Amino acid sequence: MAVLLPILQLAGGLALLIIGAELMVRGAARLAHAFGISSFVVGLTVVAFGTSAPELGGSLRAAFEGDGDLAIGAVVGSNIANICLVMGTAAVICPIPVRLKGIRGETIAMLIATAAGLIAMLGPSVHRIEGIVLTAGLILFTLRAYLSGRRASPDEASELARAAKELDEELSVGDGPRLPLSIALLIAGLVMLYFGSGMLVTGATVLAEMIGVSSAVIGLSIVAFGTSVPELSLSVVAALRKQPDIAIGNIVGSNVFNILCVLGLTALISPNALPVPAELWRRDAWVLIFVSLACLPILGRMRHVSRLEGVVLLGLYAGYMAALFLMRGE
Repeated sequence: MAVLLPILQLAGGLALLIIGAELMVRGAARLAHAFGISSFVVGLTVVAFGTSAPELGGSLRAAFEGDGDLAIGAVVGSNIANICLVMGTAAVICPIPVRLKGIRGETIAMLIATAAGLIAMLGPSVHRIEGIVLTAGLILFTLRAYLSGRRASPDEASELARAAKELDEELSVGDGPRLPLSIALLIAGLVMLYFGSGMLVTGATVLAEMIGVSSAVIGLSIVAFGTSVPELSLSVVAALRKQPDIAIGNIVGSNVFNILCVLGLTALISPNALPVPAELWRRDAWVLIFVSLACLPILGRMRHVSRLEGVVLLGLYAGYMAALFLMRGE
């Protein structure tokens, strides 16, 4: 019975984070539409931020409670899960055509952000100055996404219009009064993120102590998987609806936000420097580098992500999870 409470806390925290992120996405999208911002820009930035909100909430709470290993583990593990688990699952359901030329640029942006995050994690801890640099990168990425959306070619504009229409349907953006409801949804989402992150961190920490693995391993596995559920659900729905560009954009955008926003903001406002787990550069950082570089040939061919590649990505994730617990993270 002793193990039941942390499991319930973990499950309840994840549920609140997922629901809170959903409310934030809907509220932010409605707010953006109320001010006449492009639907595609909303999708590339707001949706990616919204699906990364659980990582942000969990990492911030972990940092403020002195568990930096869990915070960094959640960021690295979530990015690995987004590429291997989320992209792999979406590709197995429906081979993902890569049609927009901009995807290649966003993939390169993801690699640059990943490299910046890993450089910040080279030392024994991530400090506030590194958080400032990563957060500045977030601002540049968002500005670049906005300007890229305005410079789209006629063919790309057609694709973006289709993606925008799908986004409107996915977020149920109607014609009713948007401003009051938008603000209410944002506030409700933030409240759920606050309480959900507390339950998540508490349950994960207690569970780690009970089963004898480090907080970093729990962050890399259970917390990372749970906070990647929004990306997984959105990408699966997009694949089932034969709208794969949304799936790819969500994965790539979320990975950029995880590094620049989640890691950057957590390091920036955390009262203490975030300690880098000792095992990170023995295993996890190299896995993140490998799967991130694998996105270049997969997404850079302007062809498609095949079912076979999806199976390989899922196999890599299963092997990584097995290695985490077999090695015990000590």
